[in-house]
Amino acid sequence: MIAVEGPLPPGCLQTVWGDDDRYVKTYWTSIPGKQMYSTFDWGVKDKDGYFYILGRTDDVINVAGHRLGTREIEESISSHPNVAEVAVVGVADQLKGQVAVGFAVLKDPSKVDSPEAALKLEGDIMKVVDSQLGAVARPARVRFVTLLPKTRSGKVLRRAIQAVCEGRDPGDLTTIDDPSALQQIVDLLKT
Repeated sequence: MIAVEGPLPPGCLQTVWGDDDRYVKTYWTSIPGKQMYSTFDWGVKDKDGYFYILGRTDDVINVAGHRLGTREIEESISSHPNVAEVAVVGVADQLKGQVAVGFAVLKDPSKVDSPEAALKLEGDIMKVVDSQLGAVARPARVRFVTLLPKTRSGKVLRRAIQAVCEGRDPGDLTTIDDPSALQQIVDLLKT
């Protein structure tokens, strides 16, 4: 996990509005025995001292005891020639703890104009993940959507997607750019 010794430079997060104690507890006490600012990012340092960010610590899911990064699964799914964009979330599962579920925007949506074609493409994408990451990283499902729910600044609302998949309230959606994107996922899950 990437952590930074203080003081932070001007312009960095200095507090949580109206809750200084929460800011200190969340960001400055997660490293035992040290007072360091936690970025909540996984990373590696190479032999030359450069850091490479691998992803967010909260984007790690636990599938049958295996810790998997949703970013790696997304990159694998994105390598399929017909996938334009993808979001993967961890969804609670009674047997495995969590399973990965992907939502993909296709370059050519006509390739899934029937349930059979969608199932075939889903299987092809799962084979890609199997060959690149292994069967443990294979998503339980890959569903096809025309757009992903995002904030106005373009960040995918994975928290909301996960909540909808688990049948929970997605919470505050005031920053969502197009509410129909999340509604599309809600409708897909009913089928």
